[in-house]
Amino acid sequence: MTLAEAILTGDTADVYFSRTQTILAKERLDPIVAMEVFPGRAGVLCGMNEALALLRAVAPTAEVDALDEGAAMSAKEVVLRIRARYSAFGLYETALLGMLASESGWATAARALVDAAAPAPVISFGARHVHPNIAAQMEYAAMVGGCVTGATPAGTRLAGKQPSGTIPHAMVLIFGDTVKALQAFDKWMPKEINRVALVDTFNDEALEAVRVAQALGDRLWGVRLDTPSERGRVTPELVKEVRARLDQAGFPNVKIVVSGGVDLERIRLFNETGAPVDAYGVGSAISGASAIDFTGDLKEIEGKAIAKRGRIPGVTENPRLRTIDLRGG
Repeated sequence: MTLAEAILTGDTADVYFSRTQTILAKERLDPIVAMEVFPGRAGVLCGMNEALALLRAVAPTAEVDALDEGAAMSAKEVVLRIRARYSAFGLYETALLGMLASESGWATAARALVDAAAPAPVISFGARHVHPNIAAQMEYAAMVGGCVTGATPAGTRLAGKQPSGTIPHAMVLIFGDTVKALQAFDKWMPKEINRVALVDTFNDEALEAVRVAQALGDRLWGVRLDTPSERGRVTPELVKEVRARLDQAGFPNVKIVVSGGVDLERIRLFNETGAPVDAYGVGSAISGASAIDFTGDLKEIEGKAIAKRGRIPGVTENPRLRTIDLRGG
């Protein structure tokens, strides 16, 4: 996992950490400390692999115990313990907490959506809702949370998956016809990529779905409904009609993918009404999820138990933590 230079230099750290490093060096104070990291609420832990990569780069001799990536975590549970000289990692507290906070928030939101949608899979479509510098981490977190894949090569590469996506509205508009656009895709794209037709650009979604199915036959994997709010969005009734029209036309194997403003409430609506959705594309319901606040506390200095007021001095036992050999890769 590649770490940005700004992280390694401490340029993204709260400035009081760099000032602390300067002062401690001038005072020749560099004790061995134990810092514990814990979340403010329960969720799915994500970002640990990136946090360990950072520690591997800056403090390879540190003693580290950590909860596994993707594990369920409870509020206040210690998920990471670092024991090393403070100068080795103190500057990076901001980055460590931020990695865990953002990625755990995304992964936790994804898990809730995936659980609600099951057995229909969920694909992360949220890269367009975040800054490109963090899009890959967001999509990776969504997949840790249970999404089957994402839309960007950078994000899916982190999870060892292939990106999902066929035709945007722009391509259909340029071709002037949904069938022509899909036929061009079918002509030029590798056969291992699923052919999924976006059928809400020009005409009635149900009729357009049948048109593309007749044009591609068995090569058509599915159709995607992304009807905008100006046209009433994708409704359970629309999904049912598209399914019925495809079945009646002899295409029962063509799947229906729903996207566009999909969130927990919408997924529950489709479930409650029995809408036959085969997969969901979810964007801002994941990418816009709130981060989970993480806290880093010093709990030992030179083997002596210590803590700020309100916290219990000394390390907190957690048998779920696994010892990590940073030098072992």
